[in-house]
Amino acid sequence: MNSYGYLFLVLASYSLTAQIPSKSGWHIEAQEIDPSTYFGVTVANGMVGLVSSPEPMKVRDVVLNGVYDYYQRGRVSNILKGFNHINMNLDIDGRRIGRHDITEYRQVLDMRNAILTSTFRIEGKAEVKHRMMSLRHLPYSSLVLVEITAKDNIAITPSSLIEAPSHLINIRNFYSEIDRPHVKIPLLTSVADSPSGKVQLAASSSFIFEEEHGQEPDIIHEDWDYNMHLAKFTITLKKGQTYSFGLVASTCSSEHYKDPHNEAERLTIFCRLEGIDRLIKFHQQRWEKLWKSDIIIDGNLEDQKAVRFALYHLYSFARAGTAYSLSPMGLSGLGYNGHVFWDTELWMFPPLAMLQPEIARSLLEYRFQRLEAARNNAFSHGYQGAMFPWESSDDGTEDTPVWALTGPFQHHISGDIGWAFWKYYQITGDKSWLTERGYPLLKEVANFWSSRVERNGPGQYDINNVIGANEWEENIDNNAFTNAMAIISLQYAIQAAKELGLTPNPDWEIVASNIPILKFPDGTTRENATYEGVMIKQADVNLLSFPLDFIQDKEQLRKDLDYYEPRMSPEGPAMGFSVLSALHARLGDTDKAYSLFRKSFKPNEVPPFGVIAETAGGTNPYFATGAGGMLQAVISGFGGLSITDQGITQKEFVLPRQWKSLTIKGVGIEKKDFQVK
Repeated sequence: MNSYGYLFLVLASYSLTAQIPSKSGWHIEAQEIDPSTYFGVTVANGMVGLVSSPEPMKVRDVVLNGVYDYYQRGRVSNILKGFNHINMNLDIDGRRIGRHDITEYRQVLDMRNAILTSTFRIEGKAEVKHRMMSLRHLPYSSLVLVEITAKDNIAITPSSLIEAPSHLINIRNFYSEIDRPHVKIPLLTSVADSPSGKVQLAASSSFIFEEEHGQEPDIIHEDWDYNMHLAKFTITLKKGQTYSFGLVASTCSSEHYKDPHNEAERLTIFCRLEGIDRLIKFHQQRWEKLWKSDIIIDGNLEDQKAVRFALYHLYSFARAGTAYSLSPMGLSGLGYNGHVFWDTELWMFPPLAMLQPEIARSLLEYRFQRLEAARNNAFSHGYQGAMFPWESSDDGTEDTPVWALTGPFQHHISGDIGWAFWKYYQITGDKSWLTERGYPLLKEVANFWSSRVERNGPGQYDINNVIGANEWEENIDNNAFTNAMAIISLQYAIQAAKELGLTPNPDWEIVASNIPILKFPDGTTRENATYEGVMIKQADVNLLSFPLDFIQDKEQLRKDLDYYEPRMSPEGPAMGFSVLSALHARLGDTDKAYSLFRKSFKPNEVPPFGVIAETAGGTNPYFATGAGGMLQAVISGFGGLSITDQGITQKEFVLPRQWKSLTIKGVGIEKKDFQVK
C-alpha cells in the first residue's frame, strides 16, 4: 500500500451516494467561491484551528488555543493568531498560479474525517487536489496532501511557506536538513514573540514525498523578508502523469512548552517519520471514535447536515485531557477576543457533556484551575467565595473591556459555572472528581451568593445591581435568571456536600429559600424589578424553564413563553431562538418548535459553507454558542433528554413532521442510544 493507501480506503468506505456532497449527510460543499463574500470553514483538533481561504492552497488564519496577548484590541487580551505555516504557492512553467488562473474551484469539508479537500484546474496545464487536516491524535500538528495531474508536459514548483502575521515581533527564520542514511528531513522553521513579548511561538514544516516517485527532489530554501520564508522544489511531469506529496507541520507556544522552537521541530520530525499512512490512519480513528456519539436525522438531509455541522464544530474546537475552554467563536478566529463567557457552560457544555463527557471535563478543568483568581475577584468586590469573571482568558482575571458594564455586573456567570459542575457529576457519578474538583468549586460559588445577597427580611434576600442574560437591561435588581441561578447553585452545593457525607453550611439553605423570583400581577415571571415589557435581547425568563428546569409547571412555562416570545428582538443572538424551540417542543407545539429551530441557525448562515454568525445577517462566524443552543433544541427539545440526579433521562419528546426519526447515539458514559420515531 502506497502512502495514500489508507486515505483511499477511508474514502472508498463511503457509499456511492455519499461521494456526492449534495446527497451526503457528511459533506459540506462551498458553492460559488467568491473572495468578496467568503467566510471560511475551520479544520481544527481542539488545539490548532486552520481557517480556510478562498485562495488556493492557503489558509486565512491559524488560531492557537489558550494563547493570549494584548494586541489590536486595546487594553484587553486577544487570542493569538499564529504563523500561517501550511500555506503553499504553486508555479507552473515558471508562472505563479493565483485565484484568477484557476477554474472549477471546489472546496468540500468531510466532517466524518475532518478533511477539507480543494480541487481546481489550470486550463491546459494541470488538475490539482489539495487536502488539509489538523491531526486529531497530534494536537499541535497538521497534514496537507497534494496531487497534481499534468494535462501537458509541464514543470511544477510547489513552495511551502511560513508567514508571520503582522502582530508578531522578533521573528527569526531557520532552515536545516537532518541527514540520515535512508532519509533526509528538510525543516523550515520560524520563531517569534507575541506583541508584548510574554509568549514565544514556533512553527516548523517539512515536505514528505512518495517512495514510488523515486529519489526525492532537491529542496531550495529562500529568505524573502523578516516575516516570510519558503522551501521549494521543481520537477517535470509528462502529460497524464500524477505527482503527489505531503507537507507536515507543527506549531506550539511557550504556553504549551517551555522550549517551543525545539518542540515544534521535534513534532514535525515525528510526523515526517510516521509517514502519511499512519498519520491519516490515527487521525481518522480518533474522529471515528468521536462520531460514535452522533445525531442522526432520517428524512431531512438539510437538517441532518446542519445539526452535524454544529456538532462537528464543537468537537473540533475542544479536546479531552486539557484545561482549555471554548470561546463563542471557538478556534475560527478572533471574535470576542477568544475569551470565555457563559456561552461555554450554559450553551456549549450541555451537548458536549451528554455526548463527550471527557471533553466536557476539560472545559470544567479550565474553570477549576482559575478558582483562586475568582476568589480574588470576589475579595476585590467586597464578597466572599468565588466570583468568576464575565470574560476570562489566560489567568482567570476579569478581561472584559472597561466600557462594557458586563464585567463588574454580570454575576450570574458564577452560578452558570456551578450549574455546569453539578451537571457533570449528574452525568458521570464520579465521586473522586466531585471530591477534588466539583465540591471545592461549588462551595466557593455558594459562599459567593451567601455574601452577595442583601438580607432585607424573609423572602427578600435581594440581589441588586446586576446585568442578567438580557444584557439590554443594565444595573437592575432581582433579575429572574440571576436569582434563579443563585438559588440553583446554592442547592447544588448542598447536594454535593451531602453526596460526600459532609455537612453543608446551613446558611446556604436559608439564603436559597429567601431569594425572590418576581411576578407580575397576572402571575407572569417578571424579568427584573423595573421591567415593564420592553424588547429584550434574548430569553432571560424563559431560561428558567429550559435549560435550568427551575420552572417545571407547564402552565407557568406557557404563560412566560407567551409573554416574552413576542418581545424577543429579531436581532438577538441565535441561541435565544433555540431556547424557545426547546420550550415549544416540551409543550408539544411541534410545528412552532421546528420553525424556531430553523430560525436559530438558517438566517445566520453565511457563504460559501453556511457557517453560522451570531445574528441573522451577521458576519462574525463561526458562532459556536449558537451551535450549542441549536443542538440543545434537538437533544433536549425534540429528543427529550434531560440531565437529572438519575443521570441522562428521556422525558416527553416530539418529532417534527419534517423528520422520519431522530437517533441520538453514544450518550453519557454508558454510550446509550436514544431514538424518537
